[in-house]
Amino acid sequence: MAHAEQVRGDVELPTAARIDMKLEVVVIPVSDPDRAKLFYSSLGWRLDIDFKGDNYRVIQFTPPGSECSVIIGRNISAANPGSAQGLHLVVSDIVAARSDLISRGIEVSEPFHDIGGIFHHSDGTGIKDGPNPDRKSYASYVSFSDPDGNGWVLQEITARLPGLPDDTGFTAQLHEAVWGGNT
Repeated sequence: MAHAEQVRGDVELPTAARIDMKLEVVVIPVSDPDRAKLFYSSLGWRLDIDFKGDNYRVIQFTPPGSECSVIIGRNISAANPGSAQGLHLVVSDIVAARSDLISRGIEVSEPFHDIGGIFHHSDGTGIKDGPNPDRKSYASYVSFSDPDGNGWVLQEITARLPGLPDDTGFTAQLHEAVWGGNT
C-alpha cells in the first residue's frame, strides 16, 4: 500500500507531496473585457493572449515574477463580475509596491497590518493603519480593486515559511502557529 499522509475514518488520504500541483490560472469575472484589459494592462502585467471568438473572449495576463496567470474575458465564468475577493499578490516591499501602483493611477489603500499577526480579517477586526511596525514577513498589506470590484491584496513577504524556529522575521503569533513558541 502507498504511504498515507492522514487517516480519516477508514479512508487513507494519499500524500499530496508526490505530485506537484502548481496554480496556473485564476479566472476573474468581469463585466466589460475591454475595460478590464485596460486596467490590468495599467498594472504593468504581461499580456499573454487576447483571443476573440463568437460571444467568447479570453484575455490572459501574468503579473511580473508570477508563475500564475489571470484570465478575464467573456463567457469564461459563471461567477458574478466583482465576486473574486482576497486575491493575494506577494511583494517584497509593501511601500514601494504601493507607490508603483499609485504612479500607474491605481486607487490603493493605505498600508495596514493585523494586530493578531497571522492574517488580516476580512471584517476589519484587529486591523491597524500602517505596515507592521517591525516589518515582519506576511504581516503588511495594501488593497485595491479592479473596475468591477474584484478585490486584490498585496502582502509583504520578506522571508518564506516555514523558515527556522529561531528566525525573527515573523510575528510572534505566526511563529507560535508554526513552531509552538514565541520569538
